[in-house]
Amino acid sequence: MSKRKPHNLKARIDRSCRSLLAINHAAVVNIDPSGYQGMINYKSLKNIAPGKIGQAVCGIAHRWTIYLSVLCIDARGDRYNKSVEIAPNGVYLSDHLEDVIEHCYKQLRDSANQSQMVASGWIAIPETISLEEDHAAQIFEAVGAWSQQKVAA
Repeated sequence: MSKRKPHNLKARIDRSCRSLLAINHAAVVNIDPSGYQGMINYKSLKNIAPGKIGQAVCGIAHRWTIYLSVLCIDARGDRYNKSVEIAPNGVYLSDHLEDVIEHCYKQLRDSANQSQMVASGWIAIPETISLEEDHAAQIFEAVGAWSQQKVAA
């Protein structure tokens, strides 16, 4: 006769939180120089209010996909961006994400033309999916990344 596994409340809560995030297509967006940080539904581009979804993002460790981008305007007034997508190995709490991406983020910012840079930011999704460049641009547009003030060099 087989024996059932004992009830594991933590595993059950973790599964429930991951399901909540997947249903709501939650992503964390950070924009510099304004310091804006918030959550957005990456499918519908609507802001997500803090609450149970925020607790699900912050409370448990996830496998993350992080899209780093520098938003620039060239001399003709055309918008362009330099971007890179990273997927760190392992699972991380949201509080430890900045330690993971700091080197890549700084390297990307330093490689951009400083006189044309309007803003920089990242989109962190607690899933292992890949973002298309135009979809990431729509997310940055939805949170107002292009209306940032230029930082004096």
